[in-house]
Amino acid sequence: MTHAQQPTTHLRVAAAQMDVRLGELDANLERARRVVADAREQGAELVLLPELWSTGYDLEHAPVHAARNQTVVLPALAGLAERHGICIAGSLLLGDTIGRVRNTAVVHGPDGSVIGEYAKIHLFALMAENRYLSAGDATPTFSLPGCTAATAICYDLRFPELFRSYALEGARVVLLPAEWPAVRVAHWRTLVCARAIENQFFVVACNRAGTSGTTTFAGHSMIVDPWGKVLAEAGDGESLLVETLELGRVDEARSQIDILGDRRADLYGANFQLANHR
Repeated sequence: MTHAQQPTTHLRVAAAQMDVRLGELDANLERARRVVADAREQGAELVLLPELWSTGYDLEHAPVHAARNQTVVLPALAGLAERHGICIAGSLLLGDTIGRVRNTAVVHGPDGSVIGEYAKIHLFALMAENRYLSAGDATPTFSLPGCTAATAICYDLRFPELFRSYALEGARVVLLPAEWPAVRVAHWRTLVCARAIENQFFVVACNRAGTSGTTTFAGHSMIVDPWGKVLAEAGDGESLLVETLELGRVDEARSQIDILGDRRADLYGANFQLANHR
């Protein structure tokens, strides 16, 4: 007698908070290999790496890094994902078909295939992204075991409209790789929780640790549930957070407080313009 496969109700995730050596792709890739193996040993089904984890913000050499990420890093990630049977996500510099370089989050499935891809749509001028990179132009979702998921990258965290659009598309988990500076760590901790609470989904936020040039990064990677409860939070050094997401918590939160259903899009619209913006 065969039994129907039971729907997945849990997803075990890891946030790999790591330092990043500026422009040193091979060293960063070796570090990623170790943390992916560690995450799998702890039962993780998905591991999230930080923003631009393979090179850091070495944007002056973005085209060179994008080419090596395409030919070296992506095949290595595909092999790692397949070898360990784990999903791997994180952002890196990648070129597109018309020659632009973008800050792109790629998600590999456990068979090594690419199951999700998102190019950062909000470029951060304080890190010169608008000078060296092109913005993304799409906000796709993708499928993880048991749920719809989506990705945002660092500065995107300050734009609640993006996260609300993901909630309306059915996302239950949002992955957020980042290089958020320590000087604004209070903003980071508040906004990660706010995006989870207002959209009633899980946010897995992986920030980098360490210092690059004059910038010290905050760390404090977080895994937050749909009620805003912090399930796990790192300090400011390298760390691996591993937590099991109870996916039913999304339905629980949304059934008790119908935020999405109570929206008044007839008054303020799904996409509204800011009047008199300067």
